[in-house]
Amino acid sequence: MPWWGWMILGALLLASEMLVPTDFWLVFAGLAALAVGLVAVLAPDLPAAAQWALFAVFAIASTWLFRGAVRSRFPSRPSDVRVDDTLVGDAGRALEPLAPGSMGRVELRGSPWSARNAGAEAIASGERVRVERVEGLTLVVRREA
Repeated sequence: MPWWGWMILGALLLASEMLVPTDFWLVFAGLAALAVGLVAVLAPDLPAAAQWALFAVFAIASTWLFRGAVRSRFPSRPSDVRVDDTLVGDAGRALEPLAPGSMGRVELRGSPWSARNAGAEAIASGERVRVERVEGLTLVVRREA
């Protein structure tokens, strides 16, 4: 690969890290590609197999040596908003009949969800429901009054 190919690959990998949170895995691959690009400028006759071997060595070594330090310097922060906090109180629509205490499907925010009827009344298909709480990926709902 020509030197400029390695530079483009490195830039794409670094940009990808900014767009997709990969927890610093792509940073070191991108830096390794840039390093191989510099080596290719200094040694233009380096065979492609040697360039790829250097890329692998640089990527693995830099990840092994520096990723832990970078992660401790930039710790990932847990989200302050829990999904279940944003769903409680929302209204949806039953996609199938739900007997009291039974499981079924409801539509909420345009997506189907597993739901359990927490009310004492049956819910007919198409009726509006209100989310009381979330248990894992299951919505606990009641018929909307």
